[in-house]
Amino acid sequence: MPTEAILSTVRQFLELDPTVRMTLEPIKRGASGRTIVRVKTPGHEPFIGVHWNEDREDNSQFIPVAQFLKQAKLRVPAIIHERARYRVALVEDLGDVDLLSLKDRPFAERLPLYRSAFEQVDKLFYAKPAKDFHLMAPFDAALYRWEQNYFFEYMVEEFLEMDATALRENKEFVALSERLGTVARHLVHRDFQSQNLMVKDDQVWLIDFQGLRRGRQEYDLASLIFDPYLDHTADEREQLLTLWEDIADERPLETLFHECAAQRLMQALGAYGNIVKNRGDEWYKPHIATAGRLLGEVTAGTSLENPLAPVLAAIRQKIQ
Repeated sequence: MPTEAILSTVRQFLELDPTVRMTLEPIKRGASGRTIVRVKTPGHEPFIGVHWNEDREDNSQFIPVAQFLKQAKLRVPAIIHERARYRVALVEDLGDVDLLSLKDRPFAERLPLYRSAFEQVDKLFYAKPAKDFHLMAPFDAALYRWEQNYFFEYMVEEFLEMDATALRENKEFVALSERLGTVARHLVHRDFQSQNLMVKDDQVWLIDFQGLRRGRQEYDLASLIFDPYLDHTADEREQLLTLWEDIADERPLETLFHECAAQRLMQALGAYGNIVKNRGDEWYKPHIATAGRLLGEVTAGTSLENPLAPVLAAIRQKIQ
């Protein structure tokens, strides 16, 4: 059992007698197939215990990627102890405050945290892994196409119960994946959204970075700026782009940025559909409506508007 593996690792690391009482507080995060708990023991500061399964390749990347990012001076939790053989890591506890939990604070108060988050994306641009460092497969046309099919399967077919054949056969989606997949130079987090951006000491720290790979920097930017959990207004998105321009001395090209946002929102909708339909987690349901609205906004006037129209209408009808 995952918790038994974590308990065993903690006792070995701290050299605790079996009679010493430990508390494991579950931490629910996303859908990565991992067990994450806060470990509390007498006489020690709390830390995080992580156990992962082998269902997803990226889970085994957590430890080496964490160590690489720490060496590159990005703000990530330190690995306190690891037993990779048992798929367990003990990790620095960053607390419970993430960017999403601060959503109701005035946007002006949160802007410094967005700057802190964007600075991490900018630092990724300059991070150079060793030539033999194993990264997940880069964001190429095939991976973008996989994300689209994930959307077609779990949102369109399973959640909305619609026929996705025409969408799968539509060449505009294939063309989008090929356009975005032509460049994969920069390191990207791949899930750069508010739940994965922890706030500690007035700075943003990255978690859930095991999917690190080469891709388009604009994908990470779009993931946060068009984050359905936060649902930024048009004015807030403009302020965030201005903030990014101040950090990186350039703005993403609008067409490319919106294409990355459309791709990311389809991926998010696929994930939400999967979680709601197959795991019964209703927390994600209102975010489906938000993501659908944003997807309609970024594809308005493009070749994707018409093929997506029936899907977005079905989302509006189902979630009122």
